[in-house]
Amino acid sequence: MEKRVLGMILALVGVVGLILAGINFINGGASTHNVKQIILYGVLGAIFFFAGVGLIRNTRDRAT
Repeated sequence: MEKRVLGMILALVGVVGLILAGINFINGGASTHNVKQIILYGVLGAIFFFAGVGLIRNTRDRAT
């Protein structure tokens, strides 16, 4: 159960990171700082999202 909760938290953090990357992409200019920020948020968001989804999918429920 704890792994599933951690997976949900990681997935939510990943979604937030991907949303921030999208917002920066839509609102930002072409400066180097903005491009680095978009890449950073996008990559970290994807890592957290897929790690969270992997934890949720691979954790089996046990009857207690």
